[in-house]
Amino acid sequence: MTREGAAEVVEIFFDSLIDALANGDRVEIRGLCSFHVKDYKSYIGRNPKTGERVLIPGKKLPFFKAGKELKEGVDY
Repeated sequence: MTREGAAEVVEIFFDSLIDALANGDRVEIRGLCSFHVKDYKSYIGRNPKTGERVLIPGKKLPFFKAGKELKEGVDY
């Protein structure tokens, strides 16, 4: 496989992963890892420079969890 072909496969994989997570789906790569989206509520934070209270809006962030085989492979 050429470098360009491999780069295209990786790009397609990541685009598909992003689309699935944006739709709220969970993505699992057996033996390696899983990805899902966590919802974080808004909260009151503090600007460390001024001490001013600031509202931090809620957000959704991707979450990565290592699979069993990956953990066992690293901790040999």
